[in-house]
Amino acid sequence: MRITILFENHSGFKKGLFGGHGFSALVEHRGYKILVDTGVDGEILLRNMNALGIKPADINYLFLTHGHYDHTEGLKALLEARRGTKLIIIAHPDIFAKRVALKPHLRDISLPFKREELEELGAEFILTRSPIQIVEGIYSSGEIERDTWDRPVGYRIESGKLMKDDVKDDIALILDLGDSVAVITGCGHSGVINIAMHAQKLMNKPIRALIGGFHLIGSKPELLKETVEKLKELKVEKLYAGHCTGFEAMGFFMIEFRRAFEPLYVGKVIKLG
Repeated sequence: MRITILFENHSGFKKGLFGGHGFSALVEHRGYKILVDTGVDGEILLRNMNALGIKPADINYLFLTHGHYDHTEGLKALLEARRGTKLIIIAHPDIFAKRVALKPHLRDISLPFKREELEELGAEFILTRSPIQIVEGIYSSGEIERDTWDRPVGYRIESGKLMKDDVKDDIALILDLGDSVAVITGCGHSGVINIAMHAQKLMNKPIRALIGGFHLIGSKPELLKETVEKLKELKVEKLYAGHCTGFEAMGFFMIEFRRAFEPLYVGKVIKLG
């Protein structure tokens, strides 16, 4: 199992790679290539893919962790680069919900394309709230139970009304490593502890690695301490964090987990058994 970070806030250490707000990772397993999210800029995504020798037409599946623009705005460019080749996209049914943020000003933070225009370019959507197997050894978590920390992110517009958005479409990709699992989360809006517990319960296996954005930026020290304690209690072996995790949280993890923590950057390769 090989994971390559294609889009991240930090560009890393390899020439020709570009960073940007958002997240995208490629999972390679038994001949399959599964892309997780597409970042906020299609041009940057395709540049990074080209620099890393990854062809858009070789992607077998796209997994969307949730319907925010910084994880989906590269989608149209990816489909156009495939020149009409069908692409199966796995996501939650709420992926196309209309979303806005009110701070620092009113702005649209939704997936920026209509379903119909994406389908015309070759998208074939599988939208489900339930866990499903994508290929052997790789699963969608389905909708994640919220047992611990949980906070709304922005607002949804439903029937012309603003409603706090609990981002129920925030799901994760689970990789079965045999004796354990790895979990890829785009932003972790469901709460990184909830995601870890859900994956562990679903697969009945310990977690070897949590990878992605943990949405802890701006969090109070008490929450960071609680997160560390719970991750240690769950015996998570490795943390690979970036995007919306926040500098303070990553520094905290680095101190607490030492070599068991690694920051993400574009071009980083994670090899799992």
